[in-house]
Amino acid sequence: MHNNNNELTLGAPLSGPVMPLFNIDDAVFASGALGDGIAIDPLNDSLHAPCGGVIVQVARTLHALTLRADNGAELLLHLGLDTVALEGEGFTLLVGEGARVEAGQALLRFDLDQVARHSRSLVSPLVLTNGEHYELRARALESVKVGDPVLQIVPRQTPRAAATPESSDDEVRRHARVAHRGGLHARPAALLRQTAQRFDCSARLHLGDRSASLDSLIGIMGLGVEEQAQVEISCRGKDREAAIQALLQVLQTPLAEDHPHAAPPPPIASRPVEAGVLHGVCAAPGLVSGPLARLQGIQLPPDPGGHDAQEQRQALNSALEQVRSEIRATEQQALSRGDHAEQAIFNAHLALLEDPALLDTTHQAITHGSAATHAWSQAIDSQCQVLLELGNPLLAERTNDLRDLRQRVLRALLGEACHYELPQGAIVVAQELTPSDLLLISQKDVAGLCMAEGGATSHVAILARARGLPCLVALGPALLEIAPGQQLVLDADHGRLELTPDQARLEGVAIARWQHQLRRQRQQERGLSPAQTRDGRTIEVAANVASAAEARQAHLSGADGVGLLRTEFLFVDRRTAPDEREQLDAYQAVVDAMGDKPVIIRTIDVGGDKQLDYLPLPAEANPVLGLRGIRLAQARPQLLEQQLRALLQVNPAQRCRILLPMVSEVDELLQIRRCLERLAGELGISQLPELGVMIEVPSAALLAGQLAEHADFLSIGTNDLSQYTLAMDRDHAGLAGRVDALHPAILQLIASTCAGAARHQRWVGVCGALASDPLATPVLIGLGISELSVSPPQIGEIKERVRHLDAAECRRISASLLQLGSAASVREACRQHWPLD
Repeated sequence: MHNNNNELTLGAPLSGPVMPLFNIDDAVFASGALGDGIAIDPLNDSLHAPCGGVIVQVARTLHALTLRADNGAELLLHLGLDTVALEGEGFTLLVGEGARVEAGQALLRFDLDQVARHSRSLVSPLVLTNGEHYELRARALESVKVGDPVLQIVPRQTPRAAATPESSDDEVRRHARVAHRGGLHARPAALLRQTAQRFDCSARLHLGDRSASLDSLIGIMGLGVEEQAQVEISCRGKDREAAIQALLQVLQTPLAEDHPHAAPPPPIASRPVEAGVLHGVCAAPGLVSGPLARLQGIQLPPDPGGHDAQEQRQALNSALEQVRSEIRATEQQALSRGDHAEQAIFNAHLALLEDPALLDTTHQAITHGSAATHAWSQAIDSQCQVLLELGNPLLAERTNDLRDLRQRVLRALLGEACHYELPQGAIVVAQELTPSDLLLISQKDVAGLCMAEGGATSHVAILARARGLPCLVALGPALLEIAPGQQLVLDADHGRLELTPDQARLEGVAIARWQHQLRRQRQQERGLSPAQTRDGRTIEVAANVASAAEARQAHLSGADGVGLLRTEFLFVDRRTAPDEREQLDAYQAVVDAMGDKPVIIRTIDVGGDKQLDYLPLPAEANPVLGLRGIRLAQARPQLLEQQLRALLQVNPAQRCRILLPMVSEVDELLQIRRCLERLAGELGISQLPELGVMIEVPSAALLAGQLAEHADFLSIGTNDLSQYTLAMDRDHAGLAGRVDALHPAILQLIASTCAGAARHQRWVGVCGALASDPLATPVLIGLGISELSVSPPQIGEIKERVRHLDAAECRRISASLLQLGSAASVREACRQHWPLD
C-alpha cells in the first residue's frame, strides 16, 4: 500500500475471515516452516496483489505465486490447501512471471465452487518467506475485504543484519550441480551445514527463487533439492572464498553408502498375492525364523497447558544435552571401528538437534504454555510433515531420523530408561524402527527386523546390513495386525514374511541358518590360511582400508596385506594440509598394524569433484574428467612431494608399496619415479619402496605393457575403469545399475592389463568393488589376477571361494566369457559354471 523508509503495509489479497497461520489445518504452514503470516478464508473469486512489486514465481499448477515487494520482502500467496493436486483446474492466471504489478491488481481468478469441492480447504495463506530480514506485524482483524490493511512489514534492525555488507563486492556466488543420490537429504544436508559452520561467513543455498540459510538443516532439506539439480551458493564474510570452495565440494561429491543402488519398493499393484505371506523390500539379507515381538513408540497423554515456560526450557535443554552426549558417544564408537556410514548417520542427528527451525518452533510452543514433551513432539511432527509434503521418497524416509530424535529426547524428558523386553531369537516388528531403536535392539539376541514402512536406503537399513540383521521394510499395515508371539519366517533375500509356516518349514529354516553360520565360522577360522586353488595356484587376498584401526581388524581377519590404503582421510575436513611428520606417523601406524604383511599406499586422489578447502581449484564442467589423481600432483607438485617424502621414511621400506592413481600415460609414471629417486637422494635413503600404477582409465589398460616395463606392479580400480569405459557415471541414479564391472568390454581390458604385465613378469591386483564380488572371483583368476583386495569382513569368504576353484578351468571358461554381449549374460554364465553356496 504505502512505502515509508522501507516499511510496507500490505492490503488483503482476498475478502473473508482472517486467522493466524498456526490455527490452520496444515502442518507445513502452521509450523512456520515457510515463514510468518496470516490466512484468509476467501468469499470472493480472485486473488489480488497486497502491494506493488514483481511476480518472481508462479507455481506450475497456478495455485500459488511469489511476489517480491519493492522493499525486497518476498510474499507467498497460496490459494487454498492441497490445491496443487488440482493441476491448475479451476485457476486462471492473469499475470505472468516477471510482470510488474500494483497494489490491488487482480493476479489470479479461480472457480470458487470447483476449488472448494476438490481441495481440502479454501483457506489461503499469505506468508513472508524471507523473514530473516523483516519483521511482520499483524493487525487484530476478524474479517477483511480486498485492499484492507492486514499486515505491516518492517526491516529488522538486528546486529546480524547490520553486520551483513550490502555491497555485492563482499559476496561470492557459485553454481553447482547436486551429485548426492536422492538430493539434499539428511546426511548431505548435515554435511553442508557442518562445512558452512567451519568458516567465518554467512552462507545461503539458492534453488530458483527460493533460498535457505545453511545454518538450518530443516531449511536446506525444505528446499527439496533433487539429485542433479542446479543450485547456487552465496557467501558473505571474511572466509567467503574458502567457504564457497568447500561447500561446492560437498555439493559435488556424493556420499559413499552401503548398497547405494538398492531397488525401490515395487508398486503395490505389482506385488504377488500369496496366502499367508506378506511381501516387502529387502533392506538387509538373510533367512531366519522366530516369534513376533512388537515395538511401539512413546505415547503422550493430552497436554493441559499452562506450564511454567522457564522450567520447561530448562528441562528441554537438559534432555537435549543428554541426548547429544549419547549420540557423540555412539559416533565415537563408530569412528573407532572405522564405520563411516554409521558415523555419518549420527553426525546428521547431532545437526538436527541443533537445527534452529526445530528449536525455534519448540521454544515458541513452550512460551505459549506447552509442556516440553508436547512442544518437542509437535515440532518434530510438523517438520516431518514438511518433508513428506515435498513428495520426495528419499526425504520422506529421512523423517525417520526426526522421529528417532523425538523418541530419544522424550525418553530423556520422561526419565524413561529404554528396556526392551524381547524374547530370544525374536523377529522385531514395528511401524518404523529408528536408528537408536536398532542400536538397542542389536544388543539383544534377536533374529531379524520387519517394518510396515521404511525404505531400503534408510539409515536403519544401513545399520541393519552392518550388523548382519535380516530386515524387511515396506510390508504394509497388515504387519501390525499379527499377534505377538506368532512364529514367522523372515526370508529377506526374497522379500517374504511367512505368517503360517508349518513345522517342516521352520525346521528347514533352522537347518539353513545353522549351515550358514557354520559356513561363516569355518571361513573365519580358515581366514588366516593361504587362499590356494585346487590345482595349487596361490591368490593373495588383501584388504581395502582407510585407517590403522581398519588395518588391525583386517590383519586379525587373515588379510595377506593391505591392497589399498586410501590416504584422503588425512587431507579432508581440515583447514591446512597434514605436515610430513603427521603423514609419516599415520602411514607407519598402518604398516605396524599389519605385522609382516605388505601395505600398498595410494597417493592422494583428490581434485575435480573432491576439492580441499586449503587447495582451491577452479570449478570444472566434467569433474571426473578433470584435474584429479596424478594430474593434481602435476599441477600442485609440492603436495605430492611432501607425501612422497613421508612414504620414503616408512620402515621397513620393503613392506611399503606406493600406488599412483589416475595414470593415463607412461610419461606420468616416469616423472613420478624420477621425483621419488630425487627425494630419496635428498633424504639419504638407498632402498626405495615398490612403485605401482592404478589401472583406472582405458588408456592405462591398453598401455599396460609399456607401464609394466617401468612399474613394479599394477592394480586395477574397477569402479572408475567401469564408468570411464562405459561412459556412465557410477553415481547417476538412472545409470548406476548398468555400471557393472563384469561387462565383457571391461573384462577384455582386465585381460589386456594382465597380458601386458606378464610380458615383464609383473603381478596384477584388483582393488575395486569387483574384487569383493564372489561371483567374479573365478573370472578374475582366469584372466590372470594374482591379488584381490576386498573389504575386511569378506576376507574369509573370498579365500574360501578361491579354495573351491580350479585355476586352469577358470582360464578356459573366462576366455569364452569375453565373447558375450552384456554384463547380465556374463553373470548368468558365472552362476552356471561356478554356482555360489
